[in-house]
Order: sequence, then structure tokens, then C-alpha cells
Amino acid sequence: MSIPNEGYPLAAAVSPRLQYVETVASTNAKLLHDAAEAPDGHPHLSVLFTRDQRAGRGRLDRVWTAPPGAALAISVLLRVGAINIADRGWIPLVAGAAMADAVAAQLPGAEVWVKWPNDVLVGPAGAGYEAGARKICGILAEVVPSDPFAVVVGAGVNTAMASVDLPVPTATSFADQGAVADEDRLLADYLTALRDGIADLAVGGHAAVAGRISDRCRTLGADVSVSLPDGETVRGRAARLDDAGRLVVERDGREVVVGAGDVVHVR
Repeated sequence: MSIPNEGYPLAAAVSPRLQYVETVASTNAKLLHDAAEAPDGHPHLSVLFTRDQRAGRGRLDRVWTAPPGAALAISVLLRVGAINIADRGWIPLVAGAAMADAVAAQLPGAEVWVKWPNDVLVGPAGAGYEAGARKICGILAEVVPSDPFAVVVGAGVNTAMASVDLPVPTATSFADQGAVADEDRLLADYLTALRDGIADLAVGGHAAVAGRISDRCRTLGADVSVSLPDGETVRGRAARLDDAGRLVVERDGREVVVGAGDVVHVR
């Protein structure tokens, strides 16, 4: 499970610091620590990644695990001081759309989209989000505790995970889709789209990224059930994203704004 002899030249051409580790408890936790300990050595778009993450975490404190060699765990450091505070809620959405683009480039026979806020789903071409959509990647963004202008975005992509090893029926992988992931290209495509999306967000604010993120987000227009962190459930039609990137759900003639929650498409 060592790094391929050819390395990751495409990804290395995008990132100023590309670090592969054989195994790690959590790429996010390590990069958060390393960036805090040596900020000058970790410029914008520094990357830490592995094929063997032992204690990964997802949104809402979920545990994310995969057999060694079956998935790619990627963490990217973003320097976000140029992004308005009001627009920073779009950072994980930019990451989700960037990963969806990267995955779609290698699965031309499938549809790839984002379930709000940033789960990347794969479904049969032409079937729509109601039929057979399954998760191939999850994303978690965390602020570096010692630096409010630095964010680590972690992504876990199921690459070589066999169908029998998928943790839940709603998960999928490149292998499950009958494809062999080109990891270097996947990483380079993701980093390029993430870099460009963050730059657009910094220069033009949320208006510069909202259109393409909304196009990738198939949650919009769907009937949804959203489990909120406080235990409440909101049901209604996912109407739009607000200026902060939050999901606006229409229910009984009024709008409910959701900043965090677990979304289920009910149609």
C-alpha cells in the first residue's frame, strides 16, 4: 500500500505541499495539528492524504472507516482570510461541488451530484435523484483552532472498496460502479476545482459560486426530511440556498432556514 512509483505528479503540480502518509488516525486531525504547529510550512492548498485512515470523522461526529487501500482520505488546508465572514458557510459547499466534478469526470456513464450540504452521490444516468443514488464521498470542514483564517477540508472517497465491504446499502465506490479510480487525476481535478472555487468566493462572494453549486445540488427542488441537531425534524420542499449557503425549506406556506442537519430525499 505504498505510494505508487509514479507518484502523484498531476496533484503535485496543483498543490504547493502534497504529503502522503502510509497510515494515520485522521487526516483532518493531523493537518489541523501540523498547520497549527508550523503555519509557515503549510501554505494555502497544502494537502495531507492516505489510503489507510483508521479513525476518520464525518459530519455530525459520525465515524468514517474503510478497509486499508479501499478509500482515499484527503485533507486540504485553505487560507480564507480574503473571504468575507458572511460567505464562509459556502466553503464546504464549494468543496462538495469540486469533488462532484472530479468524480463525474471518471464516471461518464453515471450521474453525479451533491446532497446538501456536501455529500457526493452517484446514480444511474437519467434516473434522477430518487432512484438508486448512493454516497461515494463525504466532506467535513473544520477551522484551525489557533487560526480563524485557516480551514481544513477533509474528504473521504470510496475508491477501491468492494461492494461487499460497503458499510451501508446507500454507499457506493468506484469499484462498485465498475471503474478503476485514477487517484492522481481525481486528486488533481478536485484540488483544481477547489482552488478555483475558493478564489471565486474570495473575489466575487457567494454570488460568484452559487449558480454552479445550485446546479450540482439535486436536493434543491426535492421533498426532504431534515433531522436537525436538536432532534427536531423539518419536512417540506427544498427551495433554494440563502446568501449564507443554508438550505431554505418551504413548509406549510412558510420558509424554514436550515444551517445544519441530516437530509433525506423523500421523493
